[in-house]
Amino acid sequence: MNNETSTWDGGVLDTVVNSIIASLIISITCGIATPWAVCYMMKFIVGHAIIDGKRMTFTGTGGDLFGQWIKWFLLTIITCGIYSFWVIPRMYKWIAEHIHAE
Repeated sequence: MNNETSTWDGGVLDTVVNSIIASLIISITCGIATPWAVCYMMKFIVGHAIIDGKRMTFTGTGGDLFGQWIKWFLLTIITCGIYSFWVIPRMYKWIAEHIHAE
């Protein structure tokens, strides 16, 4: 087991500003750019994470997520909302697959 410290070094102001920007991206585009807003926030959050002394990076892009997002959206509509229960775990899995240590 590694005894190095894990931490998150982001600040309050940066977090608020980035959250506002992501919310504006979603609002202005009526939700169409949600994948880009999600990736924007994940780059910020993950980029400030240090685990076992290694800084994490997020490599996902809005374009990569957009294809998944459309598929999940259509499956949710086709199943009258039932598929929405699977969307969040799938999103978390997609995010985790795009987090790497530097």
